[in-house]
Amino acid sequence: MKHVYLRALAVSLLVGLFSSSALAQLKFAVVDVQRAVMETEDGLRASATLKKFFDKRQQELDAKQNELQKQREEIEKQSKVLSQQALQKRMEEWQKQMLELQTVFVEYNKELQKKQGELTQPIYGKIMGILRRLATQDGYDAILEKQAVPYMRNDLDLTDKIIQMYNSGAAGAAPASSGAAPAAPKAPAPKQ
Repeated sequence: MKHVYLRALAVSLLVGLFSSSALAQLKFAVVDVQRAVMETEDGLRASATLKKFFDKRQQELDAKQNELQKQREEIEKQSKVLSQQALQKRMEEWQKQMLELQTVFVEYNKELQKKQGELTQPIYGKIMGILRRLATQDGYDAILEKQAVPYMRNDLDLTDKIIQMYNSGAAGAAPASSGAAPAAPKAPAPKQ
């Protein structure tokens, strides 16, 4: 959310720096990067993989949660029969298992986020490469994240075009640079 405000502020400052005649010469577009990543063919495959991964984990969590619910109901039924000490021990064991389940849930969520990053990061890099290439080829001064722009004309949205370019193989035409300088070639090892 903070990034959206920073982008909006940057756009506002950029617009404020230019007079109306200079601004008329600038060429802007917007793109919904998240949608572009998730609606490419690779993104759809990544979503299916994540869904399988998530569904399997969710079934495990649901089974454990149902088991704990049954244990809780049994403890409540036996509360009148058990001694105070035995009841307390059973409740402590149940609470410990519930805490373990919550810990597993948090770990599963972290795992899911990591898996999502692993699957979508290469797609994101290719999308950024296509955006840079399109901005250069079509003379865009700026292509902004759609969520950072409160209003724009529909014809300025390049999301569908980016998805089509990606799916047609345009992503492989020029690899996306990560912004870092290319690694220097390694010097040959000295002969001994």
